[in-house]
Amino acid sequence: MRGNYKLRVRQLRNCNFQIRVRYRDPEIVKCTKAISTHMRNGQCDSALHVFNAMPLRNPVSYNAMISGYMRNAKFTLARDLFDKMPEKDLFSWNLMLTGYVRNRRLDDARKLFDLMPEKDVVSWNAMLSGYVRCGYVDEAREVFDNMPYKNSISWNGLLAVYVQNGKLKEARQLFESKSDWELISWNCLMGGYVKRKMLGDARQLFDQMPVRDVISWNTMISGYAQDGDLSQARRLFEESPTRDIFTWTAMVYAYLQNGMLDEARRIFYEMPEKREISYNTMIAGYVQYKKMDMARELFEAMPSRNTGSWNIMISGYGQNGDIVQARNLFDMMPQRDCVSWAAIIAGYSQTGHYEDAMNMLVETKRDGKSLNRSTFCCALSICADIATLELGKQVHGQVMKTGYENGCLVGNALVGMYCKCGSIDEAYAVFERIQQKDIISWNTMLAGFARHGFGRQALMVFDSMKTAGVKPDEITMLGIGGFLR
Repeated sequence: MRGNYKLRVRQLRNCNFQIRVRYRDPEIVKCTKAISTHMRNGQCDSALHVFNAMPLRNPVSYNAMISGYMRNAKFTLARDLFDKMPEKDLFSWNLMLTGYVRNRRLDDARKLFDLMPEKDVVSWNAMLSGYVRCGYVDEAREVFDNMPYKNSISWNGLLAVYVQNGKLKEARQLFESKSDWELISWNCLMGGYVKRKMLGDARQLFDQMPVRDVISWNTMISGYAQDGDLSQARRLFEESPTRDIFTWTAMVYAYLQNGMLDEARRIFYEMPEKREISYNTMIAGYVQYKKMDMARELFEAMPSRNTGSWNIMISGYGQNGDIVQARNLFDMMPQRDCVSWAAIIAGYSQTGHYEDAMNMLVETKRDGKSLNRSTFCCALSICADIATLELGKQVHGQVMKTGYENGCLVGNALVGMYCKCGSIDEAYAVFERIQQKDIISWNTMLAGFARHGFGRQALMVFDSMKTAGVKPDEITMLGIGGFLR
């Protein structure tokens, strides 16, 4: 028995020695470094040439290739090589799992996760982060609850998915379940309260913070500014121990929101340092108050402009009826994004140039830019205004390819378009698919039924609205009033 034990010990030592030799082999190390260098430089073929020429490989060599393929957006090649690996280590599994998560292929990620022979906290956090990114609250909670060990990344991930999806009650319960939260966690929850205009809760959390950074101060100042509470915003601005670009810009925004253009200008010119966001906020203020000459003067004075600067000016000219200037700036832009196209299309629509607007919609696709929600809403509004059902259906077809149809913003525009074009069945079908309806969704569908004489269906929508806990407003009562008498 003692002899067998000694033999087993010698075998284990010999195995461990062979593993160390294989991982530290100078030629393997040299080739793996070369692979990593080629991949960092985007030279995938050169990396593959080195890999294929290696007489001996280890998991680190394979991992370098897989990681490089992912870095260079060649996910299929990464997966193929992963499948061919004769021996996978935990790093290999985590690498592939992270790749699936980053590509939002959560079903494949979960299958791989469940197949893993062993998992560490990196594996669990990768799966959790995938659900967090996609807003899958229940799935994220399930992973979190099953984790055998958690670190700050795990806790912050679950907190983030609650906050991002408006589940602030659950977020607060989680937050109160432990006391050693990092500063980023305090800021995350406070930001969630501010976004939902729960400034009392946000301020309570702010006052309880053991330590604050400039983000903490900026979050509260911005919250008060957006809520129109200028006195509180100004008080915190004066109290803040350090101010950065965003602190100053938040105060400029606060004055603009309260109609105090001169004070906003004063703060803007007092700023010790300005960046594009500062200029863009001030320019947007001028646009808001229809002072396009002042907006253009500041735009021209900018030391550098980003795409947002151009977009604000184009939108401003469109809103003020000067489509010629809007188009001139659009043509001068060094680089456009989907917001640029949405701005010029909206400009044409707002000035009654519907044909030009639709032509620009076609140009957007030719330019290779993906249409955003605003662009689709604008296009659908045009179709509604000129009652072109067939064109509206074509736009709807494009919407379906993006997945925007089930969202509130584009869904409402689709319902409105079909109602105005007299296609009530299609309007109701879209209405039913909107996942989170707001007051506009209900009012649009209700008004559509009412306008076309479908009183019974209008009353059914009204009843469903009350059942869903949505409080009717004046527009609701205006639409349904005739059927309630």
